[in-house]
Amino acid sequence: MLRIASFPSRPLALSSSDSLNVFSCPIHSRTASRRRRKVSPRNPNLKRLTSRVVRLTRRKQLHQVFEEIEIAKRRYGKLNTIVMNAVLEACVHCGDIDLALRTFYEMSKPDNCGVDNVSYGTLLKGLGEGRKVDEAFQLLESVEEGTAIGSPTLSAPLIYGLLNALIEAGDMRRANGLIARYGFILREGGNLSTSVYNLLMKGYISSGVPQAAIAMYSEMLNLGLQPDRLTYNTLISACVKINKLDAAMHFFEEMKERADKYDQEDIFPDAVTYTTLLKGFGILRDARVVHMIVLEMKSCHDFFIDRTAYTAMIDSLVNCGSINGALSLFGELLKLSGWNSDFRPKPHLYLSLMRVLSSRGDYRMVKCLHRRMWLDSSGTIFPGFQEEADHLLMEAALNDNQIDVAIEKLSTIIKIWKGISWTSRGGSVALRIEALLGFTKSFFSPCIFPRVNPSAPIESVMMPFKAVEPLNGSMQLKEVVMHFFDKSVVPIVDEWGRCTGLLHREDCTELDAPLWKIMRSPPPSVTTTTSIGHVANLILQKRYKMVIVVRHSKFSTYDGSSLRAVGVFTAEKLYGFVSPLPLPPQPNNPRNR
Repeated sequence: MLRIASFPSRPLALSSSDSLNVFSCPIHSRTASRRRRKVSPRNPNLKRLTSRVVRLTRRKQLHQVFEEIEIAKRRYGKLNTIVMNAVLEACVHCGDIDLALRTFYEMSKPDNCGVDNVSYGTLLKGLGEGRKVDEAFQLLESVEEGTAIGSPTLSAPLIYGLLNALIEAGDMRRANGLIARYGFILREGGNLSTSVYNLLMKGYISSGVPQAAIAMYSEMLNLGLQPDRLTYNTLISACVKINKLDAAMHFFEEMKERADKYDQEDIFPDAVTYTTLLKGFGILRDARVVHMIVLEMKSCHDFFIDRTAYTAMIDSLVNCGSINGALSLFGELLKLSGWNSDFRPKPHLYLSLMRVLSSRGDYRMVKCLHRRMWLDSSGTIFPGFQEEADHLLMEAALNDNQIDVAIEKLSTIIKIWKGISWTSRGGSVALRIEALLGFTKSFFSPCIFPRVNPSAPIESVMMPFKAVEPLNGSMQLKEVVMHFFDKSVVPIVDEWGRCTGLLHREDCTELDAPLWKIMRSPPPSVTTTTSIGHVANLILQKRYKMVIVVRHSKFSTYDGSSLRAVGVFTAEKLYGFVSPLPLPPQPNNPRNR
């Protein structure tokens, strides 16, 4: 873990005689004067250092940030608050909240640069993102009481930073609690502003309760608040989430009517509006509406269609089965990328087209896209993308009746990727090839589940959640240490009974520590309808020791508190189901006697 050290400042010590000698020199070389200005720490220009910290933050090179800060401290002595605020933001951006807290406390020391409102806002945002909400509320209370170091003022930016972090984390219960406690700072004319309602609607959608976002729109209208473009975009996204596309089109038309009626260009639909609608109707495979939206986008003279919009149009046409229209737009996008590199397609778009074409057996086209993805795409081609592209090429060859090519591709996949998931799309293709080859020429050493059906729901074999004796996160390890005598992992719950993490036996090293501090979070979870085969892949591939099983239900409240754990499935139980498939007996060979 990196550590910020406090270095003593080294002011330039010039005696009166030295000063006289400096100004009494009759001739100075320009190079010497430049050298003196360069090394003088009296009035250092730290703008370049701040810009450097910002660039390193974007790259998430936190270690390099602190290396350069240490060098700057040795050179200049004490750094100013602007630079250290940039360092604090780097810690938060990289997710190291503990280091952010140490940096903040180092800044607040009397012999250091001090902290201001920006420092508090950054730290509050980091505490919210790190789910350290209790510490964030304690910090806000100290600001409100006037006991906080640096005398910060309780202002809307401080509240907005923490509120947005809580909403991004999906913690709507504490977000509503924050508004109930400090909402008086955010109120404009006695009511919460449209921006606050937009944030809350976004939070309800991300937490899986889009119905609440629509209900909040009615509350806004009752209070006389005017919705803006972000409000409508959020509402359309909520309607798409719950498959109420008629309501989404209603808000879309209302958005355009309002923009024309009141001559408000800032309410007119933008790229986000159109791409959200395309996603919804593309999933429903409503080709008529998708073509109508695409035509409207291309006919708007003042509407700029960027790469994201092109990607949404092509994806929706692919989902609707209009492959010719998708390829036409893809060719148009490639032409634009020749003029402007910002239009170069992402690897995701190549894969979308390859999925459809491989199922049709168009090996020539899939092979072309497979090759051009490495040359013409923009962004990082992650290993998962590479593996899927290889699987799709194998599938296209098999569907095109090129069996030898498909076998060759399967052999290459096994050699490069060290195996294949038998529940994935590529795994089903490999299974078809295995059936053609027979077990005598099998590429794999197959395993079977003799007592369970891999396609059965995990609910049929899971252990009840209460049977594993979950522990409360507020307890200390020394109180429950004997639980780990015969258990390698135990789920941890909060005061509302929700599973917040898993505590592994190897992490039990501090007897006085509370369980929430040493647990690992968040726990991997699946629904009760997930297949046993999918959960087996999670455990075998990700090396999970325990998977939490939750049950979906219709939410009657705004938060997701009803989504609770109902069972667990452990690696030990999986290993009890698996047994190797016996190989056929080999004939006796006299040479081996």
